[in-house]
Amino acid sequence: MAAPLKLLCYRGTTTSPSLSKTLSLLSSPFPIPTYFSRSLRTPSLSLHTSLHTLPRFVSRLPANKFKISSTADDQQQQEGDGEEEEELVDESDGGGGELLTADVDDLEEDARYLVEEFSSSLSTQLRIEDDKDDQEKVGRRQRNQKSSVKTIPDHLLPRVAIVGRPNVGKSALFNRLVSGNKAIVVDEPGVTRDRLYGRSFWGDHEFMVVDTGGVLTVSKSQANVMEELAISTTIGMDGIPLASREAAVARMPSMIEKQATAAVEESSVIIFLVDGQAGLTAADEEISDWLRKNFSDKYIILAVNKCESPRKGIMQASEFWSLGFSPLPISAISGTGTGELLDLVCSGLKKNEDPEDFAEQEEYVPAIAIVGRPNVGKSSILNALVREDRTIVSPVSGTTRDAIDMEFTGPDGQKFKLIDTAGIRRRAVVASSGSMTEALSVNRAFRAIRRSDVVALVIEALACITEQDCKIAERIEREGKGCLIVVNKWDTVPNKNQQTATYYEQDVREKLRILGWAPIVYSTAIAGQSVDKIIDAASTVEKERSRRLSTSVVNQVVQEALAFKSPPRTRGGKRGRIYYCTQAAIRPPTFVFFVQ
Repeated sequence: MAAPLKLLCYRGTTTSPSLSKTLSLLSSPFPIPTYFSRSLRTPSLSLHTSLHTLPRFVSRLPANKFKISSTADDQQQQEGDGEEEEELVDESDGGGGELLTADVDDLEEDARYLVEEFSSSLSTQLRIEDDKDDQEKVGRRQRNQKSSVKTIPDHLLPRVAIVGRPNVGKSALFNRLVSGNKAIVVDEPGVTRDRLYGRSFWGDHEFMVVDTGGVLTVSKSQANVMEELAISTTIGMDGIPLASREAAVARMPSMIEKQATAAVEESSVIIFLVDGQAGLTAADEEISDWLRKNFSDKYIILAVNKCESPRKGIMQASEFWSLGFSPLPISAISGTGTGELLDLVCSGLKKNEDPEDFAEQEEYVPAIAIVGRPNVGKSSILNALVREDRTIVSPVSGTTRDAIDMEFTGPDGQKFKLIDTAGIRRRAVVASSGSMTEALSVNRAFRAIRRSDVVALVIEALACITEQDCKIAERIEREGKGCLIVVNKWDTVPNKNQQTATYYEQDVREKLRILGWAPIVYSTAIAGQSVDKIIDAASTVEKERSRRLSTSVVNQVVQEALAFKSPPRTRGGKRGRIYYCTQAAIRPPTFVFFVQ
């Protein structure tokens, strides 16, 4: 620590009490004046740091009358008759060292000027720190107010569905309205298959936007359907008979249309999207007839997409008057016309109820991501948990593309957010396939792991643990997420007995050592067997992940570990030491060690 600055002045044998008091305040850390004691309460300022700024003001005093010296002693005892004296060294003759007599009033005035200057500077610094503290307090207050704002739950918001034939830009418009990149957008038809929900607002209105798959017409043949939806009957379906493959492909269009129909039925406003560059097609006419015949009681808006130019957009939209709706030219990519579209949407919605009527939004809702290889039953598990056909289930590989979020309430009233993801194949296989859609789907699955709290790793019972399962487990552990292992299709294991589950668990623990702490659940999702145990296990994992240990317990565990095995020695022979340990955070549990 640097030595405190002291002013040493000799003035004969008499001492001025006021001067001595003034100089003693500057020369010693104690007693601390008012303008010093406040600085000790400021984290970024200290008395020691402030005293280092003192020479700037002392240098303003007359240099020919006295000088300032730095010493480590707090006080100097003067010999003689016991009186304290101030030393004033004359330097006018080049350092002769004579003792001069100075007027006491001049010295007191100079000292008072020095104190005022230093106090003013310190007050300025403190004012800056106070402003920073005030800003931090305002920020914390705003965050607390934001966390306690009463909002309308998602399931009570009005719905706005986007429907149309494949590859007209529905997902691009969905991303534009929800102000995010939630849906996969690729220039190929049939990318979106399941319903995708997103929260949006415009003015005083707040609503849920629903993205749907392309609605196909019944006049198309099976070959045309496979071509438009880019359905493969070979990739990931080696163990499925050819008849089952063809049946699954034949059911795919009806499943997509069923999801779109469910979205339209639950919506208050329908955005019928068409392609302005491709022009009017027979599919557009059939969809308009279907909407007019079955949903005439709903507010339908005809939006003509891909009209980037306002002048050409009016001409492109003019041919769609024959559908019986007023066309509105827009561009989902550039945002042209989306403001007028949102005005029309809000005109068809009812005014939101007062948020004061709803309970406060919960601060924390655990998110459970369901991940695994393709065709292990992830979508079946989600449907079994929510007890509805929320996602399309098919033996066709890569049926699920987007990450589907779904709110779920457990038997005990605990709320969860379930996230269904696309199957994750090996990186080399995805790269060799050349499918941009699959690459984006895998990326969405990894993002779902990152934004989740608990990950349910689904494996197939007969396949047990594969190399890809180990890769996914490493990703989960690296992200620091809670995890449980779901062994699905347990009914396919032949000749089961009481020891089958025990031996199976030993095999899983041996191959997935990185997740040796994760609980294992056996289920048959297609039949709804033991799916509730998945939520129970996930709730247990989340409680352990949110657990906070006292410092005494943590240090007791550390001491027991040190007694069992001492820290290693350095090259110099010195053994490391652990002084202290405490838990700094939860979700995930984070511990801080103070070591040497």
